[in-house]
Amino acid sequence: MSETSLQSAADLSRAQQGDDAAFSRLIAPLHRELHAHCYRMLGSSHDADDALQDALLRAWKAIARFEGRSTLRSWLYTVATRTCLDLVEKRGKRALPMDLSPSSDHAVLVDPPLTEIAWLGPYSVSDLPTGPAAHYEQREAVELAFVAALQHLPGNQRAALLLFEVLGFSAAEIASMMDTSTASVNSALQRARRIVADKVPPVSQQQTIRELGNDRIQELVASYATALEQGDADLLVALLTEDVTWSMPPLGHWYSGITAVMDFATEVPLTRCPSWHHLVTTANGQPAVACYLGMSAESEHNAWSINVLTIRDGKISAVTSFIGAEHFPLFGLPATY
Repeated sequence: MSETSLQSAADLSRAQQGDDAAFSRLIAPLHRELHAHCYRMLGSSHDADDALQDALLRAWKAIARFEGRSTLRSWLYTVATRTCLDLVEKRGKRALPMDLSPSSDHAVLVDPPLTEIAWLGPYSVSDLPTGPAAHYEQREAVELAFVAALQHLPGNQRAALLLFEVLGFSAAEIASMMDTSTASVNSALQRARRIVADKVPPVSQQQTIRELGNDRIQELVASYATALEQGDADLLVALLTEDVTWSMPPLGHWYSGITAVMDFATEVPLTRCPSWHHLVTTANGQPAVACYLGMSAESEHNAWSINVLTIRDGKISAVTSFIGAEHFPLFGLPATY
């Protein structure tokens, strides 16, 4: 047994005797991937925080009864999944604007936030582990299209798909984790795959980023930020695909197609917003731009939105602007710039 394994075994024994420091050491290597699992299940970083805190409290209370029939990792995923399923039942699914209504043809100048809707939120993945071999890469499995598609699944299908396709557990293991039969798990997987396949593009953002290369991605992101800061409509339109979409949760209206998107862009961010500053970041494994709005170029600019960019064929095919200063701490970004 390796030195690391010996230390883990010793920490498990101590944790089962009530040593909370030993328990913290046990879960530390798995904390980040468990949090990502909770985000995929719930579609919100803040809900993932709550779910993981609750799951780890449950695990701490039950650790003395852990008999080692499965790995500690499998046991913790069981606790986390069941905790998330409880929250899914209570809180329902999260949405993007396109899930709720048709797109708008022209800019909507008065668009109050829909606070009664549970909106999908962005996610920081800078230190996600690679994890075991599975159908979806860890970063692919937090891309916006995939997480949004998951929200269309019932909780049991969502959990089965993630545990099998992303985390590499077998159908028999998942049946044990979810207290059901292997046949039920296979049935849930079959239904979930059909729905997700209809909603997720065949080429992931991770594959697109690898094919384009970092230099081209950085050039696209910098040009997008420059277009907004300088109010340059010609530069912006040159960056977008013909079927581009732009959505801005918690605002309900969204735009589809270059004509509608540019009508919105020229009416609102390019002309009616006094001044923009930007910081480049990443969200959901995709290039993103943190937008700061100010009353003039010289004034203090306040956190406004995290704009997640979806890339296809070397251009921007979707802009998802998560409006709200509450998103910025997730990415270690300042409130003003």
